[in-house]
Amino acid sequence: MKIAILGSGGVGGYFGARLAAAGYDVTFVARGKHLEAIRRNGLRVVSPMGDIEIPNARTVDAVDGVGKVDLVLVAVKLWDTESAAQSLKPLVDQGAAVVSFQNGVHKDEVLARHLPLQSIFGGVCYIASVISEPGVITHSGTMQKLTFGEYDGSQSPRVTAFYDACQIAKITAEITRDIRRLIWEKFVFLVGLSGTTASIRKPIGPIRENPRTREFLLQVMEEVVAVGRAKGVDLPADFAQDRLAFCDSIPATMTSSMHHDLERGNRLELPWLSRGVAEFGAELNIATPRNRAIADILELYTPGTPQ
Repeated sequence: MKIAILGSGGVGGYFGARLAAAGYDVTFVARGKHLEAIRRNGLRVVSPMGDIEIPNARTVDAVDGVGKVDLVLVAVKLWDTESAAQSLKPLVDQGAAVVSFQNGVHKDEVLARHLPLQSIFGGVCYIASVISEPGVITHSGTMQKLTFGEYDGSQSPRVTAFYDACQIAKITAEITRDIRRLIWEKFVFLVGLSGTTASIRKPIGPIRENPRTREFLLQVMEEVVAVGRAKGVDLPADFAQDRLAFCDSIPATMTSSMHHDLERGNRLELPWLSRGVAEFGAELNIATPRNRAIADILELYTPGTPQ
């Protein structure tokens, strides 16, 4: 299996490195100082699951340098999805399948505007990892899982082949027959985690321990559940409580990529997270005051404030 990683940061860099270390033909699409460092020193992953070094990682700075591949893993930031989708058409025309492990629930709809729907299958990733310095991915904790599946629920050869690759690469993986629901389940947690950690400027530990911020976290997630159910997603009415219990099980130091981006002055994925929930709510006539407040609080930081 030949695999291209479009977006070689915390998600793409980590899972791509595991696949490359297992012997798969992996091409990393990267840019800037990160690309320069990988070309100079190789790609390095620091992880409690075992460090990885890919000294001669195959890298390109644009999709047109990838060549023919079987599968593209999309892991770019959400604002790059539109341009990424447009760039992938030549690879799809040559037979590549596409799976996105980006955040949120908008991603595959954007991809499908530019690519044949049958070329896309759905994916969700669970990991806490960041580019700690150019060429280096740091993975926190032991959670590193990919869940994926066809939107029609079938167990296709391409999904099975990717699952087998994950097993060989020691990536925890699962095939689901209800990927849309799984994407929304993660979205409930993700919006809660990203919205509260970024707006409160604290990791999950203090937020879940204080009664008022704990209730705020729960209400943020309840709004996402209400929106998802209104859109026809099969989420239990009390699913936010389930996710709050999950928040109690994760390390107290865990935070979100949006919180990291805020602290570093980077652009935020806010329009596709709390702002996206507020916009869905407005369309569906569902009140989303907590998510709208988060979106308004962080609005000035959304474009980024680079030093």
